[in-house]
Amino acid sequence: MAVLVWLLIPVAGAVVAGVWSAWATRRSTGGKGVGDAAGVRGYEAFRAAMERAPADG
Repeated sequence: MAVLVWLLIPVAGAVVAGVWSAWATRRSTGGKGVGDAAGVRGYEAFRAAMERAPADG
């Protein structure tokens, strides 16, 4: 019986990890959060800033 309890621990952990993963990666349908377009614009601005030459050099 003790073997079944020790087997249940990783199985329960896998189930909890799967539920958390599904919850964490869900798409937000509400007004909160950053949309894909805003995230891409921010990334492009960051890349442009990193590609510019330093101001003092």
